[in-house]
Amino acid sequence: MKDVLAAAAELQSFCESRGWKFCVIGGIAVQRWGEPRFTHDADVTLLTGFAEEEVFVDTLLAHFEARLPDERTAALRNRVLRLLASNGVPLDIALGALPFEERTIDRATRWRGSSGVALVTCSAEDLIVHKAFAARERDWIDVQGILKRRGRKLDVEQIWGELTPLVELKEEPAILQKLQRIFDQHLD
Repeated sequence: MKDVLAAAAELQSFCESRGWKFCVIGGIAVQRWGEPRFTHDADVTLLTGFAEEEVFVDTLLAHFEARLPDERTAALRNRVLRLLASNGVPLDIALGALPFEERTIDRATRWRGSSGVALVTCSAEDLIVHKAFAARERDWIDVQGILKRRGRKLDVEQIWGELTPLVELKEEPAILQKLQRIFDQHLD
């Protein structure tokens, strides 16, 4: 985990030196807000908007090694840039542009974990939204861990307010139903 945190810190330093808006999400944020678990990569949302992605992607590719031969094209198509930190740890950089992603970054705060590395991570509420929206089995387990650890400290209205329109766009109402069942189990 120490290598993953060092990789995230390297990417964070690179983004901060350019004045870019970003935050750490994914498994590292789970270390802060949920049940700690192993993660092999560092996930970051970088606010690029919908017109400037190429500038960000090209700047990052000039500094970090790409994980795939045609990473630039894939990143611009899929809005995720997959790189390697200098220590070989995978970096997944979501090219953020949605209002939710901007608000997530605005709400992010600095956290110094047990390793001593200070990283800017998303809030617990925004992490739940990210995890529920992805809706993979591992993500639901993470949501439960966040609820166990944070419980009534969570702003549940914020979670519903952010997640509901995203789920409507995705046209998967089952996500909201599953999250409600998990809330009912853990927030009684």
